[in-house]
Amino acid sequence: MDYIDRDAAIKLVREALKKRSGKVWSVTGGRGTAWGWITISAPPKRLSECDRMSDSDRKELGGLLGLGRSAYIQGENYASSNDYYQELIDRAQGRVPRVIGKPYWD
Repeated sequence: MDYIDRDAAIKLVREALKKRSGKVWSVTGGRGTAWGWITISAPPKRLSECDRMSDSDRKELGGLLGLGRSAYIQGENYASSNDYYQELIDRAQGRVPRVIGKPYWD
């Protein structure tokens, strides 16, 4: 697989989720030591006071990403690696992932 940079992955995921759902989703990159990680959630205006997604957004995001479950209440996180980025892009575009990211930490 070709190298995918974090910002390109974020852009592709954001566009794919909007195209498939007709809704805006928050797709952001981590900062500091979590720089390469990507988080997907409802945008701030659709979050509760405690920054939590509604049950309907959780269900929809889980479906869009093909997770077989609702998304976590504070969103889904994908680690900083080419395999995780490719998996996330495939999921956001509605495809079965060609590769599944594997943890690289202890």
